[in-house]
Amino acid sequence: MPPQQEKNPWKTLSAKEIYDNPWIRVTEYLVINPGGGKGIYGKVHFKNLAIGVVALDEELNIWLVGQYRYVLNQYSWEIPEGGGPEGTDPLESAKRELAEETGVTATQWSQLLVMHLSNSVSDEYAVIFLARDLQEGHAEPEETEDLQVKKVPLEEACQMVISGQITDSMSVAAILRTKLLFGGGTKAKV
Repeated sequence: MPPQQEKNPWKTLSAKEIYDNPWIRVTEYLVINPGGGKGIYGKVHFKNLAIGVVALDEELNIWLVGQYRYVLNQYSWEIPEGGGPEGTDPLESAKRELAEETGVTATQWSQLLVMHLSNSVSDEYAVIFLARDLQEGHAEPEETEDLQVKKVPLEEACQMVISGQITDSMSVAAILRTKLLFGGGTKAKV
């Protein structure tokens, strides 16, 4: 049964754009909150769809990319990820991101999951795909990406999540979902 649609208890009195660039827009709203009090609410709108890919081979290995994340001021291991322009088929964006970041292409694709990444302050929406029947090629990352690429067993990627070596939300969710679907060496259909 689908979740019950609830009535919006918030009332928007006004909206003011605070910041805008090619990737995000920040808007501040004057609101009446569910308790009846006046307040402000900030929203970060992402102008691209978040895209992620779990590239899984027949031996249940996946590809990870490592890069220094400026905002976090630390290095991060993740599944291949990027942005898909609004109006573009998410699957086409996923194919592009996987090939750019890892050089891997796939002939079998299925949607693994969708998620809101930080729904208390942003409308960022992610679509994550599972790529199978893989062929390795040459990566061509963007100039802003200084990437390391490695292939690891799914079980090792899960341990990286559990130990805190992988903290990126899309990667955590996608790796754990893949583990649920494919288990400890057993194969499942998606």
